[in-house]
Formats: sequence, structure tokens, C-alpha cells
Amino acid sequence: MLPCSPHTIYLSPYYLQHRQHNTQKIMGSVSKEILHDVPPYIRVYKDGTIERLVGTDVVPPTFDSVTGVTSKDLLISPKTAVSARLYRPPLTSTTQKLPLLIYFHGGAFCIASPSYPKYHRSLNNLVSESRVVAVSVDYRLAPEHPLPAAFHDAWDALRWVSSHVPGTGTGTDNWIKENVDFDRVFLAGDSAGATIAHHLAIRVGSKPDPGVAFKISGIILINPYFWGKDPIGSEVKDSMRKTMVDNWWQFVCPPDSRLGLDDPLINPVGDGAPDLSGLGCGRVMVTVAEKDILRDRGCLYYERLVKSKWEGKAEMMEIEGEDHVFHIFNPDGDKAVNMMKRLATFINQ
Repeated sequence: MLPCSPHTIYLSPYYLQHRQHNTQKIMGSVSKEILHDVPPYIRVYKDGTIERLVGTDVVPPTFDSVTGVTSKDLLISPKTAVSARLYRPPLTSTTQKLPLLIYFHGGAFCIASPSYPKYHRSLNNLVSESRVVAVSVDYRLAPEHPLPAAFHDAWDALRWVSSHVPGTGTGTDNWIKENVDFDRVFLAGDSAGATIAHHLAIRVGSKPDPGVAFKISGIILINPYFWGKDPIGSEVKDSMRKTMVDNWWQFVCPPDSRLGLDDPLINPVGDGAPDLSGLGCGRVMVTVAEKDILRDRGCLYYERLVKSKWEGKAEMMEIEGEDHVFHIFNPDGDKAVNMMKRLATFINQ
């Protein structure tokens, strides 16, 4: 869950272009009739008003004096107004080559953005520790843009990055052109963003696209948002939280889905999901948190992956005593710092 703050500090031009209408409609909505109430994230009123309760604060890209990381915002798709926040650590030379991390934020597919202060802080820390160039994708959110829009936006982000591969495209961003080693590209995300990263790797492995001219070295799934209809593990005894997460997915589930809670977009090990052996990367890191209601789904994914015919190497890290995306809420705590170090080791091994 993301904490709520009443202050909006900065809205990038791209954020304003395709999201500002939501914040403009909020005033005066509290007395209107509610159509959908999805705590703690969002309310939809019968008049069409959408009120996001958390994850709406934003901060500008800047130089971070603590980590030395510099960031900037760029437009990825003029058609959809999808943008990204790019991060670069201090360089030893202007042509230094670093791994590339393409990152997808969490928020149950309906809240947050790379500009959200806690995500911005987390990416600064990860980029500093891992010594990577990062592209944090601002994909479109449900319900204004129903799924699978977020997955399409994520794929467009891969193609945009690929346009910078030497000799293959027309990409113009100097950070990516001059400072990225395209032999070391990683996908990462937390919660819903981890779900997106998994599906991109499946698509890369099963349906090669000439528009993506690089290989995926590995994926990092931080507290992945995987789910399913039939409860497993702690879900069996925790019916309240099981129902809560059921409601999250049912709110954003594609309207033409026939499987609902077992839709392959949310259940990667269900009967209708692509075989994990088709994962298009050589390494996978899965992190889970002990108190997270999603923990058992992450563990199940890891177990099924290592038992599949996939030929890569998988690692799993469990953080004791913590809940879902704890590193976002307490980025400077010992456990968050240790997790970042482990992720950096994974990237740079």
C-alpha cells in the first residue's frame, strides 16, 4: 500500500497531458454516489469521476546529492503520451558503458508513477548501488486505460529503448546511446511492475520481435503481484486479505477475460498461462517478504520455474519480518539496503 499525502509538488508535461484530468475531477466528489470502491487505492463514482486516494504525489527529475544520480523525463510515445524517467549514476568518462535496467513501478495497475516520491527515491538508490542506467516507465493506468494497455506500453518502451541500439534505429537519447551496454539489459519491477517484467520476458522468449534488437540478460521480480482464484499458503487462513486482493484484480481485469482471477496476466502458473520454459532471459531473481499476502505466489512461481524446462538460473531472496514493497516505505532501512546490494550483485555478476 502507498501512503497518501495532500501535496502535489511537480507534474511533468507528460504526466499532465494524460493524467491531470483525474485530479481536476476530485473536488466535490465525496458526496457523489460511488460505483466502485477499491481500498486503499481508488474510487470511481457513477458520474465517471475517478478519485485516486494514494500514489498521486510527484517530484521532478533532478540531481540527487545523496547518491550522485541524475534523472530526466522523456516522452516515449507521442501517440499514447507514455513517458519514462531516466536515471544515470556518476560516470568515470562520458562514454562509459553500464548495464541497462528497464523498470516498472507497482500500484495494482491503477495508481502511482515513476514521479511518485518514494519510487523516485528507490530508483536513485538502486541506480547508485547497481551502477546502471535505468529507464523507469510511466505506463498508462486503469481504469481509464483498461488492461492490457499497461503491458502494451511496456512493450513499446522496449522497442523505444531498442531504437538506440547501434545500427538498428533512430533513437536520440544520448544517455542510452553513449552509456548503455546492450549486452547487459535487465527488466525489473515491484508488485504489478514485476508482473509486467515477467510477461515481457515471456513475450521476448516466445514471440521474437525484430523491433527489440537486444537480448534480456535477466529479470528482477520484487514482491511480484501474482494471484489466482484458489487460495494457497497463508491465503487459506487470511480470507480478509485474500478478498481484498481479489477485488484489486477484479477491478482492473480485462473486460474480455474468461478466467478472471486465473487470467494469465495475473496467474503465470495457471492452466491458461504460457509455459515458463519460454522465459526469454538467462537469469531470474525473485524477492518475497515474509508478511506479504503475495509471498506464497512468488514462492510458487520460483518453484515452478526451477522445475520447468527453462535452462536459466533462478535465485530467490526472502526478507524476514517485512511486508509488501517494504523497501519503498523505508528505503534507508538495513533490510532495504541489503536487498539493494543483493540486486546489484545479481545485475553485475
